[in-house]
Amino acid sequence: MMRILLDENVDRWLKSTFDPIHDVVTVREYGWSGKKNGELLSLAEIELLALL
Repeated sequence: MMRILLDENVDRWLKSTFDPIHDVVTVREYGWSGKKNGELLSLAEIELLALL
């Protein structure tokens, strides 16, 4: 399984094209819209560490 975070610039329909075995979420789903890349990467890292 792979966790995939789709940026807000990516069409949300792309999420449905991934194999269901993958955990695909969007920046909007996490409420991270408008975050700059550095901050977004930090938030994603924290979220991933919390899942371990």
